[in-house]
Amino acid sequence: MHYWSSNNPRELHERPLHSDKVTVWCVLSRVAVIGPYFFEEDNHAVIVNLQQYVDMIKNFFEPALEEMHLGNVWFQEDGATAHTARASVTLLRAKFSGWLISLRGDIPWAAHSPDLTPYLSFCNFYLWGNLKGEVYKNNTSTSEALQYEITCVISSITMDKLQKVSDNLFMQCKACLQAEGGHFQHLF
Repeated sequence: MHYWSSNNPRELHERPLHSDKVTVWCVLSRVAVIGPYFFEEDNHAVIVNLQQYVDMIKNFFEPALEEMHLGNVWFQEDGATAHTARASVTLLRAKFSGWLISLRGDIPWAAHSPDLTPYLSFCNFYLWGNLKGEVYKNNTSTSEALQYEITCVISSITMDKLQKVSDNLFMQCKACLQAEGGHFQHLF
């Protein structure tokens, strides 16, 4: 069998199996966005461990929060191992005494509630879905470009959008309370 082509079929084309990735953290509230924060070592994305998470809280999140002068704030996070480890929970409880919603926080996180889980966290409900849709429109090919796109999309979130997301969140919680924790019609 003969193969005729303008290119050599035995030529090796190397390309990465997977596109570049980033590990990003961000906080949304009714009044502000803190972040993004990119977890990296030697300019490569990492899976977040306890020490990296605690360092980020101390060196990035707490100073940014202090600059905002918000007073008492509720803080919610999911059940990721770095979030629920004794050291991080202790640190967060000191900062958000009585106001920490987490697997091991002051207020238990509703981890298995199909009606609340996606809505209690602004990040799960709004940020990550919206962010992916906007960021991947431009088909970035490097982690630097991906970080740039993420930063641009996050910085474009308006106060009006934050307030609308917050209002919808409270409507969901109110509907859940009225249904006494039972299933209710989603309002979105």
